[in-house]
Amino acid sequence: MQEPTATEIRFQLDGDTASRGDILLELRRVDLDVAGEPVARGLGFRVRRGSISVLLGPSGCGKTTTLRTIAGFHPVSAGEVELDGQVVSSPDAMVAPEKRRLGMVFQDHALFPHLSVRDNIAFGLHGRPADEQRRRVTDLLCMIKLPDIGDRFPHELSGGQQQRVALARAMAPRPSLILMDEPFSSLDVELREQLGTEVHDIFKAEGITAVMVTHDQREAFAMADQVGIMRGGQIIQWDTPYNLYHEPIDRFVAEFVGQGRFIRATLIDHHHLDTEVGVIRSNRAYGWPAGMAVDVLLRPDDVQPDPDSPLRAHVVKKAFTGAETVYTLALENGTRILSLFPSHHNHEIGDEVGIHIDAQHLVAFPREETGAA
Repeated sequence: MQEPTATEIRFQLDGDTASRGDILLELRRVDLDVAGEPVARGLGFRVRRGSISVLLGPSGCGKTTTLRTIAGFHPVSAGEVELDGQVVSSPDAMVAPEKRRLGMVFQDHALFPHLSVRDNIAFGLHGRPADEQRRRVTDLLCMIKLPDIGDRFPHELSGGQQQRVALARAMAPRPSLILMDEPFSSLDVELREQLGTEVHDIFKAEGITAVMVTHDQREAFAMADQVGIMRGGQIIQWDTPYNLYHEPIDRFVAEFVGQGRFIRATLIDHHHLDTEVGVIRSNRAYGWPAGMAVDVLLRPDDVQPDPDSPLRAHVVKKAFTGAETVYTLALENGTRILSLFPSHHNHEIGDEVGIHIDAQHLVAFPREETGAA
């Protein structure tokens, strides 16, 4: 019997509170190849019924190929894909996409231009009684907040409206799982965030299970119950957005998720670190020996404004975001950190400001000489 991988151990721990029947989708030790080249090795994760899961990672990490594999458009070289208790992909057999009871939402909407909105949504309902089709389409048009556009054609709709219709079409036959490939990337930022929130609320209200692929962190964190951070065809960490931000499993996840800067530190004991901004008490116990050199990640929200603090820094950059301003600050030794100030704390480049460190979730890794800030 093969020993479980570190990633699988994390899933086993996460799954302790879930019965087998709670799991709708599971990938077990999946290997994927494209044109003879490896794309993923030992890929594994579970998706619970009624949850929204997101695969997040840089371009080329294998997330879209993984989604296509779940859909049945790409074979596995090793391992298994199980959907609703049935193995649908293995090296020896593959269930056809149309038999997997999946809904798909693509980046380019993929609506049929010659069909009306109503007929686009009803496309997956062929064979059902006409009155049932009408009721379902009417209900979905109301659900996506477009009750009066049933007779229009795709070219008469905005990008956001087209994506809502694509979503309704995917939901129409009540699939067991909806897959979404960068569904909002063609929309502007404001509409992307608005539509993401609406889709999240619809899925939760309807109890829909979904897996989405994106490279947008904000989109992933706003939508997901669980996020899988991918790199090089592997899931590095499968966790809640909160834990990914505050408890990253390694340096890659720490740097990929959110903002922050590493500063140098030395471990004093299991709970205290001597850093470039003073001694910090950690919320966890480190098992490293005293005196070990480490790098500590400071998030912008760890660095708070404090006019009376003896810890001083100079503003070298500022980014106004509305309610808050993200300042890049230079410490006396030249090290740069990020800080989040309320927007009414308006400072100019070169200003000296007082700060204090309030790191509720301290993240530290063994020193990487080439990677320290």
